[in-house]
Amino acid sequence: MIHAYDENMRFKAQRTLGQALEFAAYEIGYLPQDFLSLFIESGLAARFEKGEPAVVMGKSGAEVALLVVEETVGLQRPITIRFRQDRSKEYWVGWALAHYQWETGLSFRRILKAVPVEALDSMYAKYHEMDVSRFVERMNELFRASNPQTNLRTMRKRSGLSQEELSAISGVSVRTIQEYEQRRKDINKAQLQTAMALAQALNCDAGALLERVA
Repeated sequence: MIHAYDENMRFKAQRTLGQALEFAAYEIGYLPQDFLSLFIESGLAARFEKGEPAVVMGKSGAEVALLVVEETVGLQRPITIRFRQDRSKEYWVGWALAHYQWETGLSFRRILKAVPVEALDSMYAKYHEMDVSRFVERMNELFRASNPQTNLRTMRKRSGLSQEELSAISGVSVRTIQEYEQRRKDINKAQLQTAMALAQALNCDAGALLERVA
C-alpha cells in the first residue's frame, strides 16, 4: 500500500482533522458535511492530502477550522479558541477520515463522494472503540461498492478499446486483463513490465492503473 505521506505525521494529521471538525461543530456551528465541503473548497484539503507540514504539523485543528471558514465564507463574528476535554463523535469522524485518507492516498473529495459524511457518522457507534483497521476494512467495502469498476477498466473504456484490442496492443493476454478488471488478480502486484505495457497501450502513467483500495 502506498500511503499519502510519511507515517510519522499520521497521528498529528488525525488529531488535527478531528479537532477541526469538533471545533467547527461546537464553536462555529457547522455540520461536519458542510465544514468538509468548505475544507475541500478552500484548497486546504489538497494540502492536507499531501501531508504539507505547514498544515498538518504547524496548525492546531481549531486554527485549521478558522482558516477554512475565513478563506471560504468569512467569519461572521469573533471566535475564541477553546479546547474540549472529551472526544465527540465529530472528532472521531475527522480522526477516522484522516486515517483513511492517509491509508489509501485517495483525495477527500473522492472518499466523501463514495462514502458521505452521514455514513461515517453512522459508523461511530460500532467502530469508534474498535481497532482502526476494522474501520478501514469497512470503508474499503463501501468504496468498492460505490466504485465497482477498476482503474484498468475505466482507462480502457476511456480509450475506446476492447479487451481484445488492448491485449493486441500491449501484449498482455486477454485472460490476464479480464482477471485484473474483475479483481481476481491484484494489479498492484503485477510485474513492472506488464503494468508498463498496459499503461503505454492506454497512453497513461502506470500509477493510474493501481488500485488505492485493497
